[in-house]
Amino acid sequence: MNEQELTALVDRIKASMKDRDQKALDAIAQVQTDITAYKAVQEGTKTAIAELNTKGQELHNRLASVEQLIADLKAGGQKREAAQKSTGERFIESQELKDFAAAGGRGKSRAMQLKTITSLGASAGPGIFSDRLVGVVEEPLRPLTIRALLDQGRTSSNLIEWVRELVFTNAADVVTEGGLKPESNITYERQDVPVRTIAHWIRATRQVLSDFPQLASLINGRLTYGLKIKEEDELLLGDGTGEHILGLIPQATAYNAALNRPGDTMIDIIRHAILQVRLAFYPASGVVLTPTDWHTIELTKDSQNRYLLAAPSGRAPPMLWGLPVVESDGMPNGDFLVGAFRMAATVFDREESSVMVSTEDGDNFVRNLVTILCEERLALAVSRPAAFVHGGWPIGLSTG
Repeated sequence: MNEQELTALVDRIKASMKDRDQKALDAIAQVQTDITAYKAVQEGTKTAIAELNTKGQELHNRLASVEQLIADLKAGGQKREAAQKSTGERFIESQELKDFAAAGGRGKSRAMQLKTITSLGASAGPGIFSDRLVGVVEEPLRPLTIRALLDQGRTSSNLIEWVRELVFTNAADVVTEGGLKPESNITYERQDVPVRTIAHWIRATRQVLSDFPQLASLINGRLTYGLKIKEEDELLLGDGTGEHILGLIPQATAYNAALNRPGDTMIDIIRHAILQVRLAFYPASGVVLTPTDWHTIELTKDSQNRYLLAAPSGRAPPMLWGLPVVESDGMPNGDFLVGAFRMAATVFDREESSVMVSTEDGDNFVRNLVTILCEERLALAVSRPAAFVHGGWPIGLSTG
């Protein structure tokens, strides 16, 4: 191919790369959509990203090869081509072989002198290209699980209010004819929780965002993910002071250790906690554990060394006593939480997570910088604190 044909090929490859980059941006956006909707990246999205990465690498290698050919033509391709001939080609064209053939293949064996092939420019160097991995290698994402357990709501206000029954004195009884009927009593109290804001920002140059369009989507996705990590920690552990959310664990009822029995295992303790929730007249709907504690429970064996909960050859859904088990990295080590999650707590979104970009922040305009802000506003209303039981494993507890 001549230089003009090679240049046209470069243009076609670059067009394909541009199309691939746009599809990559769409796939990255789909990652955030999956996390928001399903709390995990879907297999279809993972496959699409892997295929786009492979295609991007192939296009990059093709482009580098064609651009090198064009450079060779401009620099005197014939001379460079001769310098880069393979060992076999140089052997066939060597004078030593020609002399040996002219002698009818007779005579002493002769050594053919070949220069060492190196990565220097005068040898094979121009034919060696670096492999570039497409995209950015990000840190692994922590699974987000707590919000999915709770009821979901929306609000247009900055305060959530409700009325809760405080005390019901039930005096109902049988009454003799003409006798005085007993009086019952009910008292109520008003509860409210404020809408809180979770936010953070990062600054970047306009040039890098223009030169690396994928980076903008990566930053947006990472900022939104960081927001959700803090949200999960607040929903679970927020102490309600200052601008913090009052979370599930600070409002939960303490585990009643009087339910414990000699020889109890971790599995037994969870069943006691389920009973405690039930005695408060609420049906438990889930269990929250640390990944380490769930790992310990799954490894529980009977006296014949057989696993109680699952077989190593298969993967059963995480369940205890008929309730789903959720592993949370935000859960304190050695703690557990059992509760009627959807019945007793609701997350109200005032403003869902959003990303805003502005040049009008400090001296951004004169420095060609942009500020990328990510924030959300939400409230957690725990209407029935008795529906949650929180505790830790007793000292010396048997694990199996």
